[in-house]
Amino acid sequence: MNRTHDLLYVGAFTGLLGGLCLWSLAGMTGFAVAKDTPVLNGKLAQAFESHYDEAFPVKQLGTNLWALVDFALFEEGRQGVVIGEDGWLYSDEEFDPVADGTRHLRDNLALIKGVRDELARRDVQLVLAIVPAKSRLYPEHVGEAEPTALRQDLYQRFHGAVRRAGITAPDLLSTLEAAKDQGQVFLRTDTHWTPLGAEAAAGRLGQAVGSLPPLDGEHRAYVTEVQGQEPYKGDLTRFLPLDPLFASLMPAPDQLQKRSTRSLDEGEAGADALFAEHRVPVALVGTSYSANERWNFAGALRQALQRDLVNHAEDGHGPILPMLKYLKSEELKSAPPQLVIWEFPERYLPMHSDLSEFDPEWVAGLRKAGAGDERLASRTGD
Repeated sequence: MNRTHDLLYVGAFTGLLGGLCLWSLAGMTGFAVAKDTPVLNGKLAQAFESHYDEAFPVKQLGTNLWALVDFALFEEGRQGVVIGEDGWLYSDEEFDPVADGTRHLRDNLALIKGVRDELARRDVQLVLAIVPAKSRLYPEHVGEAEPTALRQDLYQRFHGAVRRAGITAPDLLSTLEAAKDQGQVFLRTDTHWTPLGAEAAAGRLGQAVGSLPPLDGEHRAYVTEVQGQEPYKGDLTRFLPLDPLFASLMPAPDQLQKRSTRSLDEGEAGADALFAEHRVPVALVGTSYSANERWNFAGALRQALQRDLVNHAEDGHGPILPMLKYLKSEELKSAPPQLVIWEFPERYLPMHSDLSEFDPEWVAGLRKAGAGDERLASRTGD
């Protein structure tokens, strides 16, 4: 009996192993590389390894099963997401503690003031667009997760500190809270705002700019057109690797309303306008909230300001690095705008940014210029 049992065990294990091997051979299909890919230096082997690793079916099975355990038993995803209620997902950056957060908070505020001073040297006005955290606008779907003490009133402290420093910064939190009556202002499965939220923020910024000295140039008429809806799988679903085996457990995709903005004045100025000297009075700098055309924030700003703008926002680099790159740009030196709108999500304020590509003495000089007021570290706010 023992021998029979052992044989059955070995046979079953061998069969399972053989089946997995045959299944894994499917990962070889579809592999192709350029004809000139070198063999001797390992490039061909590296390309095959990368392809096979991505297509390995057992890896996908293990990933999905592990994600299922985390999701079904503990209501958790991978690091990067907080699972809320009713299919809502939040970035864990809005909740998790930050090492040396208070120090980074002071340093970043000093850097913001240094940027203001650097722009002022070129007669450029800074307007700060502080984007509130998604969990601040939709706490009703967060569930049991709670932000750390540093983040609980971060928006109010941030907004109050820059206003005390004389930087124009309209209250986008109250604007977006009011806009919730018209529809969803943040995507349920994504980090970012919806086109409706972006439009509401742009409208409030347009009002704030209207109280400043008038922008140069003639008004330009813009119109925003709604181009229907499409299912949208938000960026936070990447941290729930349940697809494809357990895709039915994933939160339902968002319904993204597509919008685009165009100028009504295009083509009316004639061919001579192509050679005319044209100074764009507004520059936009920021993060993916501004860079990603899905949200149409730059278009909504053009319509709100009735002016064209140049967009220097970047995906995936936070708000500080694109601004420092813009300060070093030839465009700012040769053709400075009248106004710079800096879109800055609140969650980045206490976070460290890798600024190693810049001269550390220059960065330190910016911080030193704006380090006089450290009141953001206090618990008071406007």
